[in-house]
Amino acid sequence: MRHQGSVAAGAEKRAADRDASADRQSGDAAGDDIARASPAVNAPVNGFGYVAGELCAEGVPLSVLAERYGTPCYVYSRATLVHAFEAFDGAFADVPHLVCYAMKANASLAILDLFAQLGSGFDIVSGGELSRVLAAGGDPAKVVFSGVGKSDLEMEAALASGILCFNVESASELDHLAAVAARIGKVAPISLRVNPDVDPRTHAYIATGRKESKFGVASGDAHALYRRAADMPSIAVRGIDMHIGSQIGELAPHREAALRLLSLADALAADGIALEHIDFGGGLGIRYRDETPVAIDDYARMVRELVRGRRERLLFEPGRRLVGESGILLTRVRIVKPGAARNFAIVDAAMNDLLRPSLYGAWHDVDPVRPRGSGKARFDIVGPICESGDFLAHDRMLALGEGDLLAVRSAGAYGMSMSSNYNARPRACEVLVDGCVAHLIRRRETTADLTAHETRLPRRSNA
Repeated sequence: MRHQGSVAAGAEKRAADRDASADRQSGDAAGDDIARASPAVNAPVNGFGYVAGELCAEGVPLSVLAERYGTPCYVYSRATLVHAFEAFDGAFADVPHLVCYAMKANASLAILDLFAQLGSGFDIVSGGELSRVLAAGGDPAKVVFSGVGKSDLEMEAALASGILCFNVESASELDHLAAVAARIGKVAPISLRVNPDVDPRTHAYIATGRKESKFGVASGDAHALYRRAADMPSIAVRGIDMHIGSQIGELAPHREAALRLLSLADALAADGIALEHIDFGGGLGIRYRDETPVAIDDYARMVRELVRGRRERLLFEPGRRLVGESGILLTRVRIVKPGAARNFAIVDAAMNDLLRPSLYGAWHDVDPVRPRGSGKARFDIVGPICESGDFLAHDRMLALGEGDLLAVRSAGAYGMSMSSNYNARPRACEVLVDGCVAHLIRRRETTADLTAHETRLPRRSNA
């Protein structure tokens, strides 16, 4: 046992030394300064691509990042993030609009900072997310606050910060918000999040616009609730909102829901309730496997046709669409384990690092950083967690050996933001690559971090 303890202590020290080295190279744990990596020749202009037989993040070989920062490690491409935001924002350049990044997809401060610099607003779903927006330099006047269970303290913080709008999701929430605003002498700007009962044709867990969903006010109840809101002295009606789901692969559900939302907006206007903005939510999908995502230009063309001649400003809440393809999860093969029924590649990343495959049965492409020339076999890519559901990929034809690096693709959304410390595993570090420069934007957790906010029980007296 003493030997095992010394081995564990040694491993912990080596990990800490590596992280401390990375922190020194990048300025500090927040990544204020930079770590310059060896540039790849003929590096890909955007995102991730192979150069001279090795997968690179922009101008940096992924093996360089693995050596410097260890694995598992989330790696993001700044160029891909910028391109995604500018493509979405630019598609509506000819109409008054605001893109509010749905930060639940990825709440890393550096990414929020980048989007804020690009002019983005933010869609938040908690007080914690508001605090992250403010810490990243975001403008609270560009923040919309969604979510079905906002607490009084969260409402107070948002009112004090001066956010753009609360997306109210029930009659009870409206009453709570009115009371909180009156108590602190504020007027709360609101939209109702309307549930249009439209099937988004996506995974059941991320479908939010059907009548069976917990989200939003039923469209049949919304008009009467708007009338009540308009008569509340501590409430100011500002807009109307919807969000029907995520990873939506067709244009038709967006169009059907938008038509229902606009019809309600017209009925409100006829009733003397004028709206300043219409929030179409988010939900546009990305490519994980063989999907053909809705093109942003096609989506924008549809929206512009539907709102032609209207005066309201348009709001959008894209999340996955802005960050999903910007990131990979870099992991190393620890054990190759042949089996009678299947082969296993046991890697150092696990379901606590990337939950989507285990939670949704989601597909992520998995590519070797340095592909081998031959010897492919069928593998399940699994982690070391004590769950049979701990996997990153099933049935992949790959040529693998122990020590090989793998890139789990399209992991920029709902990867780090859904990670946990299950099995007492420290969470991964995050690195953002800008050309040939690597920024450590979140240091790797240590086992000391895992117990930093906990205490042991006091000893009971024998008396």
